[in-house]
Amino acid sequence: MNTQVTDNTLPMSRDEFEQALRAKGDLYHIHHPYHVAMYNGSCTKQQIQGWVANRYYYQIMIPMKDAAIMANCPDRDTRRQWVQRILDHDGYEESEGGIEAWLRLGESVGLTREEIISQEHVLPGVRFAVDAYVNFARRATWEEAASSSLTELFAPQIHQSRLDAWPDHYPWIDENGYQYFRNRLTEARRDVVHGLEITLDHYTTRPEQDRMLEILQFKLDVLWSMLDAMTMAYELDRPPYHTVTDEQVYHKGLFR
Repeated sequence: MNTQVTDNTLPMSRDEFEQALRAKGDLYHIHHPYHVAMYNGSCTKQQIQGWVANRYYYQIMIPMKDAAIMANCPDRDTRRQWVQRILDHDGYEESEGGIEAWLRLGESVGLTREEIISQEHVLPGVRFAVDAYVNFARRATWEEAASSSLTELFAPQIHQSRLDAWPDHYPWIDENGYQYFRNRLTEARRDVVHGLEITLDHYTTRPEQDRMLEILQFKLDVLWSMLDAMTMAYELDRPPYHTVTDEQVYHKGLFR
């Protein structure tokens, strides 16, 4: 009986590498119990608001992550494509941008613009996870930082799930708040094409490919850890310092 043995020292083919990247979708935060609860309609208003308020910190840091990638990238053609990601979030001319759209989502779930922008609800665990991601982008090579964005492979599904489920489960949310998710359906697909091209072209040896899979896992860890922090605060009712005080005493990011 012949047994085929896989040589893990040989590089994966382009197709095999792409399939290995896509297989990481099994660990995407769409499968986190907090997200599952949002999609099946079992989240409370506080849990939805907590998610929106905390996720805002991720939204405002994404352009900084992308700016760090561009600062480390010597290739003009890549920068000319990558800059669109910053414009998508920050806005330009007639486009309001994703950050503004997220603020409107926050208002639609009953938060005020002022409390979202103040970051008063941002949990330390969320802040630390997002800051770790931005700091990675600043220190890594531009190719590694760019490839870490490939969780976008799985993003259209998560945005479509919100558009499909939330209007029925949470009729109290103003429909005007869903524009961010609608925009990202097309933006994320466009970004995937560019990010995947960079990744498949750059990582051609097996050690490089294995390292890239670890980088993608790091990004998945960031997204999952954010939801773990929200689970503690809004599902288990154990926010930071809950045994000491009911006040939100945690820092507001003064040390970045």
